[in-house]
Amino acid sequence: MACSALRLYNQGMKKDFDILTVFEDRWALATAGTLENFNTCTIGWGSLGTVWGKSTATIYINELRYTNEFVQKNDYFTISFFPEEYREDLNYLGTHSGRDEDKVSKTRLTPVKVGESVSFKEANLIFVCRKLYWDRQSLDQLDKKISGGFYATRPPHYEYIGEVVEVIEK
Repeated sequence: MACSALRLYNQGMKKDFDILTVFEDRWALATAGTLENFNTCTIGWGSLGTVWGKSTATIYINELRYTNEFVQKNDYFTISFFPEEYREDLNYLGTHSGRDEDKVSKTRLTPVKVGESVSFKEANLIFVCRKLYWDRQSLDQLDKKISGGFYATRPPHYEYIGEVVEVIEK
């Protein structure tokens, strides 16, 4: 295991993931809700780690995103990664709002129930997470160069830390 890897030990699973590239090299979808009522958005910011003695995934969702409401209301969310052939679908989901349309129906993705949440049949790596912590970023506590650059014209993100309760690799 390289120094940039994380080994997840939850419910008997023992898996290694390159924590420095899993979010950087591949876009992902953050999804929460039920099959009857869910939303998803494309994310590029996230990390894997260990907090409170648990294997965790941390994601960041801007408060303007419709998906943010679903992650706040639900105890579970998924982080789903896809083969490169689905990049166009993830781009569509990241540039359209579920408030305005059934955006998933405009893609090649098939929603499926995964654990206590929703993911997609086409995903080749899924982290099922139980929400442990969430909070809105405080711009007062953020480096001024970052807050002045990223957040000069938009509100801050919410940070979500979830215990990884299941990993599905295809």
